[in-house]
Amino acid sequence: MSEPTPPPEGAEQPEAAAPADSPPALTALLRTTFANSVVDHHCQHGDETVIIRREGMLEVFRFLKQDPRCAFDMMIDLTAADYLPRAPRFELVVHLKSITLHHRLRIKVPLEEGAEEVDTISGLWVAANWYERECYDMYGIHFAGHPDLRRLLLYEEFQGHPLRKDYDYHVQQPLVPLRAVQERHDYEMVVEYPTPAEDGDGDPPEEPAQD
Repeated sequence: MSEPTPPPEGAEQPEAAAPADSPPALTALLRTTFANSVVDHHCQHGDETVIIRREGMLEVFRFLKQDPRCAFDMMIDLTAADYLPRAPRFELVVHLKSITLHHRLRIKVPLEEGAEEVDTISGLWVAANWYERECYDMYGIHFAGHPDLRRLLLYEEFQGHPLRKDYDYHVQQPLVPLRAVQERHDYEMVVEYPTPAEDGDGDPPEEPAQD
């Protein structure tokens, strides 16, 4: 077998391919910038996932939004998962999208049982406000600095958090009386429509002329 012909002198050399196990660009950027915060990472079907520590996570999210190489101007989703009996038991999961740069990123934050508190990111993405309330309601994860952290789907007297694996679904929740709801707007409206037998002046419509 003949050896491959070397390229002529002065010809542009092709760029070396990245190693197969090298992290994607966003993951590599976070590993370089926040070496002490990134715990692990993986990529499946082109979706990058970076796992970070709870401590200092607000700085990571601020970087992801404000750095022009990331520009994550949209928070798509914020939720959690309970992996009981695994330790750490909980994971906070945040999905981000850059509308301008057309890329996505998933951030996971492991949380130990008994230390289910993280910083709110509602100051970076306003949409996180109600997502964090739902996460608190369903999983009992607290968001420090949230402007209005209260239940979103259940009433305040509800005991426990129903998406936790150890939630007792046989328990009888406390019954509370119906509460009056103060509507923000007055929707009562009376609209009078003309009857088919009347035209705009209130007179019967004229009969069409006969040929």
